[in-house]
Parts: sequence; structure tokens; C-alpha cells
Amino acid sequence: MSATAPRTAARPPAGIAALVERFDPDAIDVPGGVARIRLEVVNEASWDAAIEEGRLELEPAAGEPDAILSADRSTWGAIATDVRAGMTAFARRQLLVRRSLHLGVGFLAATTGSSAPEKLRFDSLETAAAGRISILSAGRGKTLLCLHGLGGTKASFLPTVAALADSYRVVVMDLPGFGESSKPIAAPYDAPWFARAAFATLDALGVERAHLIGNSMGGRVAIEAGLMDRARVEGVVLLSPALAWLRERRWAPVVRVLRPELGLIQMAPRAVVEGVVRRLIPGAADGWAAAGVDEFLRSYVTPRGRAAFYAAARNIYLDEPHGDDGFWTRLAGLSPDSLFIWGRRDTLVPVGFRKHVERTLPRARHVEIECGHVPQLERPRETHAAIRDFLRR
Repeated sequence: MSATAPRTAARPPAGIAALVERFDPDAIDVPGGVARIRLEVVNEASWDAAIEEGRLELEPAAGEPDAILSADRSTWGAIATDVRAGMTAFARRQLLVRRSLHLGVGFLAATTGSSAPEKLRFDSLETAAAGRISILSAGRGKTLLCLHGLGGTKASFLPTVAALADSYRVVVMDLPGFGESSKPIAAPYDAPWFARAAFATLDALGVERAHLIGNSMGGRVAIEAGLMDRARVEGVVLLSPALAWLRERRWAPVVRVLRPELGLIQMAPRAVVEGVVRRLIPGAADGWAAAGVDEFLRSYVTPRGRAAFYAAARNIYLDEPHGDDGFWTRLAGLSPDSLFIWGRRDTLVPVGFRKHVERTLPRARHVEIECGHVPQLERPRETHAAIRDFLRR
């Protein structure tokens, strides 16, 4: 798949033409109002969906697109006839989405032809506590607010939206500092600040009470929100949540004096950073992992995105475990019903943490899954079955 010298036929296949015909600008959030989304038919030709100020024109593929959607002719036809087929094809890797998932999946949301209020849509919300917050949402019923991990975006919860939107209103936010949300300089980027941003997002949606689902850093934020305001948190689902270290943090004195604002300076060219990240992440050239790397790099290569990443990572490492205000002391006061989902092969938050949580929160529920650090992507069927069971109870 290449963005250079694409072949363009005179007429697009019927599937792509049908999608373009029913474009709904209200279902997609286009930063800056202008975007170019490449639509590729594998081994055939490509076109660009050029969006400007709410209008879409299909043009010959040219230049560098903001997002790329690639599928064979039959998959494009299936997407055009079934509003759920796009997400299904994405999950099965029959449809590849690269570069901006926000725009790529947003295009699918904007071309379903559905007028139902519960359809998939992308929005930007203005909040007093955290500035502009980018969200995707779908479904109806009780609200589930999903919170991604460090370096991630709302795209990491696309399988959760697909799995649970038939029974719940699933809302996924880009935490401030990540994805398409605001990235304020010198913000604290710690768990209490992120928790206030989550509550501000619920306020902007007119939601008083919700379940929170958090992965990694997002799990730590969900815990903080549950400790901060029990009345607004109905329950918490914690997918490999970031927890305060219990072992000695030998680098803590050094990390305390490092300033996250150093991230405003580009320390290495994008090509170097991208090469390192793709070598570190298994399978980063394909599927969900490749899309996730694209999302990380889109934010990280910006000065504000780097500063936010460094600040959030620093706070995770320095989270105090003990003392009156220590994490493990405070965790005992978590009163919302809670489900912890652990990956047996998780090297970042090992399943060994379970015994410490069980001692601190004896009423919490636990599920172990044969996966790594991102259960909703690695084992979506088992993960979402466990979440459904917890929510029904």
C-alpha cells in the first residue's frame, strides 16, 4: 500500500460511489475543516475523498493523504450495503486503515447512510476543565466512558464500541494531550487532572453517571475518578490498569528533576522515532498494531504531544505507593463495583499485581485472559464477554 503515484481509474467501483453519495458531515469531526482521505481498491486503483468545510468531492488520488483506507472491490461493496460491515472488515483485517484512524474511521461513520441517533459518530466537545475533547460514540442506553492508555488514542477502543454499542451508549475520548484533543502546555497530566477531564466530558454530554472502562493509564484514571466522586461512577472496568510500583524505583530521583517540557524540542527525526517504535512492538507492520503505531506517532511527533507523553509517563512512574496519600492506601477506599481484567502475558502490568489488589479490594472481581497489555485489542471476544457479564450483574 503506497501513497505515492497511485493509479486512478475513470470511475470508482459502486461501493465507493455509494459511500461518497451518502456522506454526512455531522458524523465526522475534521480538524481544521479540511482533509484528504485516500480510498484504495487493492491491486486496482485509488481515489481521494477531499473534505472541505463539510463538503466531500471524489478526486483523482494525488499528493499525501491524511488517512488511507484500503480494501478489495468486494469488501468495499459489502461496506456500502451493511452499516456494520466496515468495522467488521476492519476487525478481520479485510479493510486496512492507516495514518489517521480518527479520519479513516470517521469517514466510515459519515457514510453509513444511517440517521439513527445511536449510529457511530465523531465529535469535538468544548470543556472548561480540559479544553477541546475529541470523542467517538455509538449506541444507546447506559453510558460507558472508555479511557485509553499512555500513547494511545480513542482508536484503541474501536473493538469495544463494535462489541457493546448494541446494548450501551459507548463513548470513547481522547484524553487531553493525546489524539485530537487539546494539548495544553504545563498541564499536570496526572491521574486527578485526567479524572477531572473525564467528568468534564460527561458534563458536556449531559451525563450525570456512567461506567468507566480504562486500559493501562486509562485504568489508573478510572480508579482516580471512582475515588474522587463515587456518585458519578457506577462501576469501573480496569483492563491491565497502571498501578503504583511496589518495588524500588531506582530512577525516581532523576525522573523527578527531568522536565516534560523538554518534549517541546524534537530530539530525533520522525523516521528515527518511527523505526525504533516499530522494532519494539511485535507485529507493528500489520493490523491493529500498525494502526496503533500510526496513532502514537501522529501525536508524538508534535511538540505538544511529546510534552504531554513525557509528563504522563513521568507521573505514572512517580505515583507514590504508600503513605496517607499513597495509591495503595487510597485504593482501599474505592467503592464503585470494580472488575480487573489481567493479561497473563502482560509484561508492563504483570498479573502478579492481582494478589495485591485482592488484599486491598477483597470485593473486586478478577478475570485473567491469555494476552498482553491491551486485552480489548488482543482478545476482544473474551474481554467483552467478561465486561458484559460484569455490567449485567
